[in-house]
Amino acid sequence: MVQVETSQLTGECNAWRDALRQYRDEFSREKSELQQICSHQLSKDQLQEVEHLHNQLHIQLINIHDLRHAIKSHARLIDFEMNVNSGHLREETLAAHEMLFDQYQSLDLTLHDLRHEFNHFLSVTTTS
Repeated sequence: MVQVETSQLTGECNAWRDALRQYRDEFSREKSELQQICSHQLSKDQLQEVEHLHNQLHIQLINIHDLRHAIKSHARLIDFEMNVNSGHLREETLAAHEMLFDQYQSLDLTLHDLRHEFNHFLSVTTTS
């Protein structure tokens, strides 16, 4: 078992969950915005792009939910182990923390790219 600063690990978990919550709120708004865009006259290519973006937003909202849940469960495990093991965590828990961080970073990059793609679509669609 390893003794670590749990406030740091818990703080990281909270920061990841907060960032994912912000993405969730943003992407939920963007899904609504796509629905509003559909009320306008759109070309076949624009409609395909709307469908693509809608699907991507839906998929990423699921990914956000799943990762937030995994992070929340992990934070609870950290608290549990710290209380039961006199301030020590198992190596497996630390490894899981690193794995969640990697998943968070990967999803963050994907979400950033989707945000860019959505904003580009909006700028092209609203100016045409």
